[in-house]
Formats: sequence, structure tokens, C-alpha cells
Amino acid sequence: MSNSLFQPITLGNLILKNRIVMPPMTRSRASQPGDVANELMATYYAQRAGAGLIVSEGTQISPLGKGYAWTPGIYTPAQIAGWRKVTDAVHREGGVMFAQLWHVGRVTHPDNTGGAQPISASSVKAENVKVFVDNGTDAPGFVDVVAPREMTKADIQQVVAEYRQAALNAIEAGFDGIELHAANGYLINQFIDSESNHRTDEYGGSLENRLRFLDEVVGALVDAIGAERVGVRLAPFTTLNGTVDADPQTTYTAAAALLNRHKVIYLHIAEVDWDDAPDMPVAFKQAIRSQFDGVLIYAGRYFTPQDQAAKAEQAIASGLADMIGFGRPFVANPDLPVRLAQGFPVAAHDPDTLFGGGEKGLTDYPVYQATI
Repeated sequence: MSNSLFQPITLGNLILKNRIVMPPMTRSRASQPGDVANELMATYYAQRAGAGLIVSEGTQISPLGKGYAWTPGIYTPAQIAGWRKVTDAVHREGGVMFAQLWHVGRVTHPDNTGGAQPISASSVKAENVKVFVDNGTDAPGFVDVVAPREMTKADIQQVVAEYRQAALNAIEAGFDGIELHAANGYLINQFIDSESNHRTDEYGGSLENRLRFLDEVVGALVDAIGAERVGVRLAPFTTLNGTVDADPQTTYTAAAALLNRHKVIYLHIAEVDWDDAPDMPVAFKQAIRSQFDGVLIYAGRYFTPQDQAAKAEQAIASGLADMIGFGRPFVANPDLPVRLAQGFPVAAHDPDTLFGGGEKGLTDYPVYQATI
């Protein structure tokens, strides 16, 4: 294969060794009580430090931002200390790691939020959406989300402040930067998309208004830690967790232009990744490139067992992408960059061990050993 994936790239003040991203993947292994990152997670991420950039699993910025059982937070001293173990381990292996800051909005249940009603752009329930809970009494499992309450102006100001503090906490925890999770139907996405935002104030209605919350949050993050340490993830064409936009091409081209004005260091676009999903239109990718001057990361169906990373190589060679995220292949292949560089076989992961549990299915996947 050609070697565009293995060229170094500058990301703000960092020089990354390759263009391979380990994207955020929820694994639900945080220590309880307290949702604290731990030594097991440190081992997992350090094993995968061959990636040019690691983005942590979604990490809630507040108790109300938590959507799923056993996911880590970054708002208490214990959580900051737990993440420091992880970042130290990754840095010892020569890796670079950003923290993904997460508020799920309506995609949760009171069992995960200390009994509090979820909040969202509007009091609209996400239909046919379930979340993983541990209520301390029954066997953990998936339950339907509940109806949220519409956020007040005071709620909005508080959440913006929580994002800002979470970014400061991430730097204190040793992360090289942060990624704002504005994708996949979570809180910021609930403001952006037309069908989940029914507000009639300055945060709803027009496209400019629906992008206002994103604008304010990104502004707070950039003010707190600098644009060179802030990336943002968007999912323009997915309808995950019930968020739908009537005109995603227009909406997300405008979002890219907004993020460019803030000079954030990268834009990370999640593509639909199920097998028979339509490809993202090339014209849309060209529009994003024309509106955004920073590093563009795409993640989705960029690996196949037959062609390995050929599609990723092509995306970078075309100039439409600068880095590519490989999600599920990183689960079972801690040495994925080496395997891609050498053309070694890539192992399949065990789907039954993705969420919860211990080291099985997390840190026990071996590196490639050639048989003699």
C-alpha cells in the first residue's frame, strides 16, 4: 500500500507520528462508585499508543451528563486523578491523547443521573432509544429513555460553564487536548438538528439559532485552553438516538464554517458505518473542506478485511481527509498501525465483551505474531 496514512502531521503544537486515529469508543469499565478511570483503562489505551492520535471514550462533564452505566467522568478530583494514570501511561508509550467531553442530554435515564430528570434543547423524548443502566438492585440492562425537560437560559449557562471546567480538568489530568462530542444524538446535536429542537427563543428556529449553543460551548472551550487544543466531532448524516435534521448538508456546512471561525484544531466527522449505509456525498465532503481550514478527520467504514485501509489511503490522497479513525479494528488489534503498515491480518473483536466487565475483551487481545 502507499504510505499516506503513515506520514506525520502537525496538530496544533503537536507532531503526530501517523494519520491513524483511535476514535472514541464507550467500553464501560470505569471504577465504581464514582465513575473513575482506572489502571485497567490505562493499560488498554497504552497498548494502542501507536495511533497518531487517541481520543478517549466519551467522558461525562457532570452527573446529569451521564447516559450509560460505568462510563467515566471528568468533574471530580478522583476522576481527574484516574485519568492522569491513563494519560501518563499513554505518554510513556509515546502516544498523544485527547479527552472526549460528553453530555448526553436526553439520552439517559434517572437511574444514571442520580434520580434527576434529563435535560435537552426541548421537552421531546427520543423515541425507540434505550440506555444501559445499573440501578444497584436489578440486573443491569437496557431501558427506555425518559422525557427530558427543556433547558432554561440558566441551564444553558450552567452547562457551558461545565464544559469549560471539564476542559480545564482534562488538561490537569494530562490530556493533550479535548474533543467536544457534538455528534450521535447527544446534547449539542439535540440543539443543532431541526427535528429535536422545538425552541422559540434565540436557541431554536433558524439555523443560526440552532448553532448558537455549539458556538457558545466552543467559545468557552477555546477561551479556557486554546483553540490549538480543541477538536469537535459532528455526525451530519446519522440519525442516532433520534436526532434528525431536515437539511443536513446546509446545517453541517454552516457548522464547519462556525468551527473554522473559532480556529479549532480539528473537525472529526462520524460517517454512517453500517454495512449497507449510503456513502457520504463527495460534494458534501468538498464543501466541508472548503469551509474548514484545520485538520479533517473522518471515521466510518474505512477498513475491510479484503482491502484493509485502502479506502483510508484514498481519502487522504484525495485531499478530502487528513486523518482517518478506525474504531472496531482497534478493539481487537492493539497494534493496528503496525498491522496496517505491514499488511498483517487484522483480528475480529468479540462483541459480547464490548461493554462492562474486566480485562477480557479489553486488554487481552494480543499483538500480531508471525508464525514461523
